[in-house]
Amino acid sequence: MKFGILFTSHPDPESEVYPHQTIHERVTREIVEAEELGYDSIWIAEHHFSNRYGIMPDPFAYLSYLAAKTTRIKLGAAVMVVPLHHPMRIVENAAFVDILSNGRFQLGLGSGYRPYEFEGLGIDFESRRERQAEAVDLILQGFHEKRVNADGKFFQFKMDEGYEIFPQPIQQPHPPFFMGAGTDNSMRLAAQKGFGLMQGTLPSFEVLARNIEFYQTHMKEAPAPLNQNPAFGQFDVVRMVYVAETDAKAKAESEAGITYHMKSFLSGDTAGYLGDVAEKNDESQFAYDNLLDTTILHGSPDTVIRRIEDLRKIGVTSLMLHYPPYYGVQKCLDMLRLFAKEVMPHVQS
Repeated sequence: MKFGILFTSHPDPESEVYPHQTIHERVTREIVEAEELGYDSIWIAEHHFSNRYGIMPDPFAYLSYLAAKTTRIKLGAAVMVVPLHHPMRIVENAAFVDILSNGRFQLGLGSGYRPYEFEGLGIDFESRRERQAEAVDLILQGFHEKRVNADGKFFQFKMDEGYEIFPQPIQQPHPPFFMGAGTDNSMRLAAQKGFGLMQGTLPSFEVLARNIEFYQTHMKEAPAPLNQNPAFGQFDVVRMVYVAETDAKAKAESEAGITYHMKSFLSGDTAGYLGDVAEKNDESQFAYDNLLDTTILHGSPDTVIRRIEDLRKIGVTSLMLHYPPYYGVQKCLDMLRLFAKEVMPHVQS
C-alpha cells in the first residue's frame, strides 16, 4: 500500500484571509515535510475561481516549483481538468515536469465537475465528457507517436513533417497516468485506454469494491501499447482522513468540519462529483457516524489501520489522504505526523 496526500489548496479561514496569498507558502511547507515523513506522493488539484474549495489554477507550474524543493517524493496532478486544456499542452507540460523532477511525475486526468469553472473559461460544460474522450486519444497518441494531426469535433491541428512533440519524458513510454472516474462509461474508458483508476472521497467502501471489479473486467480490452502505462491496473482512492490518539478525540476535533465539507458536494457548485453524488443524495448520509461506517478514515491509529486493511482487501493499491481546511493548520500537521508515525509503518508492506 502506497500513501500520498491530496492538496486542494484550501485557504484556512482563520490564518489565510482574502486574498489568500499565504496559502501556497503553507502548502509548500507541508509538502516538504510530507517528503521528510516518508509519504510516497503528493497530488495537486486543479481548480478555478473559488476560494471556498481550492486555489490552484495551474498544477504544472506549481509542480515544477516543487520539483526543485523535493528530491524523492512523487509529484502528481489529480486531476488536470482535460476539457479546459489543449491536449498537446498537457503532453508537453507533463513531459517537462517529468524532466524537471527527474522522473517523479504522475498525471491524473478527469472531465471536471464544477460548472462555474467551465463558465468562467468559456467551455461548454455539458459536452465535457465528449471533449475529454477526444482529447484523451490525442494525449496518448502524443506520447506514443510523437507527432499528431487532428481533425475532430473539438480539436483541429497539424504537425508537419520535421516537427514533433518536445520535450520527451524521462519515464517511458510516459509517466504513470490515472483517470478520475466514477460512472460506468468513464471507468470502462479508463480500463480500455490503459489508465490506472482514481476514485474520489465520496463513494463508500461497498461502491469502491464494485468499481474495482468493474474496472478489472475491462482491463483485457486495453490494446498494446496502451497497456504499457506504468499505472495500468492500479487503483488509487482519495479518503478523508483524520487520526488522533483515540476515536473520541478524532470525532471531537473533526466532526463539524468533515460533515460541513462533505455536504457541500450536494450544492449547485458540483455536478456529479466523479459520478458519486447520487450515492449520497440527502444530508442524513453525511452524518458523522454514517460516514465513519461507510466512507471516511477517522479515529485512533488502530481504527484507521483496520479500515486501511479493509481497503487493501478490496484491491486498493494506494491511498491519498485528504482533509478540509476547517481543523486549523496545526491540527492538520499533527494529524499527518501521527499518521506517518503510528499508521504507515503497519500497513506499507
